[in-house]
Amino acid sequence: MSDLHPAAPDHLPGFITAPGDTDTLMVVVGILLIGAVLMVGIFYLHLHTMPERMAHKSQKLQFEIVAVLGLLALFTHNHLFWVIGLFLAMIDLPDFSTPLRRIAGSVEKMAGVAPEPDAAEAPDHAAPRAAKISDVVVVKTSAAVDEIKSKIERDLKRGTPGNA
Repeated sequence: MSDLHPAAPDHLPGFITAPGDTDTLMVVVGILLIGAVLMVGIFYLHLHTMPERMAHKSQKLQFEIVAVLGLLALFTHNHLFWVIGLFLAMIDLPDFSTPLRRIAGSVEKMAGVAPEPDAAEAPDHAAPRAAKISDVVVVKTSAAVDEIKSKIERDLKRGTPGNA
């Protein structure tokens, strides 16, 4: 301890370093501070993306709205956007488009019109075969309908009920 200043006390704490030595306490605290800042940032971003992860299992439109609200909340620091996105992600919106698409497809089949391919669906490689099968179904259905119509017309001409 001969390199200490003559005015220094005999016993110095361990965190006080000699001139020119590495301050190990400062290095350790610096590493801990950088690690803590990174962990808080990761936790914040993980918490911030929670509405998007919740809405990922729902419909595409709902997911996109929640994602836009999350980005607005992130860049504007307006927490109301995040809260709205969280509530929207928790609400299970009913799917109206699928039943309406099925109804439209069924009506087209009943009318004998070939259904238009859906632009949202990927093209199917087995589409020519599927079209042939659907044409056969339409032909059989229309033949059955024509047969029923002819029976009804014949019964009406006779004046007898259909099942008598």
